[in-house]
Amino acid sequence: MLEQLETIHPLLPAVSGGLVLLLLAIAADLVAKRLLLAAVRGAVTRSRVHWDDALVAQNVFGRLAQIVPAIIVYNGIGAVPGIGASIEHTVHNVAGAYMVLMIMLTVTAALSALNHIYEADPDSKQRPIKGFVQLAQSAIYIVGAVIVVAALIDRSPVILLSGFGAMTAVLLIVFRDTLLSLVASIQLTSQDMIRVGDWLEMPQFGADGDVIDIALYTVTVQNWDKTITTIPTHRLISDSFKNWRGMSESGGRRIKRSISVDVSSIRVLTDEEIERFKRFALLRDYIADKEAGLRAYNAALDDPGESGVNLRRLTNIGTFRAYIHNYLRHHPQIHDGMTLIVRQLQPGAEGLPIEIYAFSNDTNWDAYEGIQADIFDHICAIVPEFGLRLYQKPAGADLAGLRR
Repeated sequence: MLEQLETIHPLLPAVSGGLVLLLLAIAADLVAKRLLLAAVRGAVTRSRVHWDDALVAQNVFGRLAQIVPAIIVYNGIGAVPGIGASIEHTVHNVAGAYMVLMIMLTVTAALSALNHIYEADPDSKQRPIKGFVQLAQSAIYIVGAVIVVAALIDRSPVILLSGFGAMTAVLLIVFRDTLLSLVASIQLTSQDMIRVGDWLEMPQFGADGDVIDIALYTVTVQNWDKTITTIPTHRLISDSFKNWRGMSESGGRRIKRSISVDVSSIRVLTDEEIERFKRFALLRDYIADKEAGLRAYNAALDDPGESGVNLRRLTNIGTFRAYIHNYLRHHPQIHDGMTLIVRQLQPGAEGLPIEIYAFSNDTNWDAYEGIQADIFDHICAIVPEFGLRLYQKPAGADLAGLRR
C-alpha cells in the first residue's frame, strides 16, 4: 500500500499518515471535551461537596483535557511513514511544549479554584491568600515559560536559567512592583492590617469606602459613591491610611459636634428659674447638689462683696450643659460604656462652642446619622428654655429687618 502511494508521489504516505494522526487527535479532543467533561460535570453536580464546583468553574478539567490530543500527536508522530527525522523531532518539541503549557494553565487554574474555595469560608476575610496565590501563579508562569522555550529550541532549561544570573539587575527592575507587593502582602496578612469588608480611608488616592478585593498588586476599594479605586498594595505599607474596623468592632461610633451659643445671652439664673428647673427630671439632682455646694462655698466667704459679686451662683450656660450631659446619659442610643463629655471650647468671634463628645451604640451609617440628627434637633429646640440663643451670622432677613 505504501509502495503504491509512493509511486503516485513520494510525500503522499507522509501526508496521508499526518492527516490520519491529525484526525485521531481531533477525535480524541472531541471525546475528552464532550464525553469525559460532560461526565465529570454531571458527577460534580450530583456531589454534595462544594469544592469540586470551584474546579469546574475555573475550567481545571477542561484545560487538563486539552493535553489528550497533544499526547496522541507526541506518541503517534513516530508511526507516520516517511515523515523524516527532522520533522518528527520538531513535532515532538512543539507537542511537548504544548503539553507543558496546558499543565501550567491547569495548575494555575487549580490555584484559582483553591482561592475560591478558601474565600467561601467567612473567616477567610481575616487572612486572605489571594496575593500568595497570584505570586505562586506568577512563579509557575515564569518556570513554565522557560520550559516551553527550552522544549521549542531543544535545549536544557538549566542552560536558560543559568543565563538569568547576568540579568539579575534587569529582573529586579522589571519585577520591582512584584517584589514590593509580595513584601506588602506578607505584612498586611501577618499583621492583620486590612481585610475584605473593612472601611478604608486613604485621601491621597481618593479612597473612602469598603475593601472588596485584596490581590498581589492592588487593593480594590468601592467608595461610598459607588466608584472604584485601586491602590497599589505596597503603598499601604509606605503610606498612611485609616482603617475603621476598630470602630465597627467596638460597637460604638463617635459623635463629635458642637453648637455655638451667643455669649451675650449667658447670665446668672434667677430664683424663679431655679425653681422651674427643679421640676425638670434631668436637672433635679444636679440643682440639688449644686445648691448644696454653692451654699457651703458662699458661707465660707469672709467678704461677699458689693451686691454679692463674689458669691458663686447658678448660670444658665452651666445648667444647660448639665442638662445635655444628663440627657445623653439617659439616651437609649448612646453607648453607656464609652466616653461621654459635654464641654466648652474656646470662645471666639462666633460665640461660645458647646461640644458633645459621645458614642452611639449603632455603627451603621444611616442609623448613626439619624441618632446624631435627633440629638441635635432636641438640643437646638431646648436652648431657649434656658434663656440662651444660638449664634449665627446675620442673614439677609436679619439685615433687612435693620432697615425697618
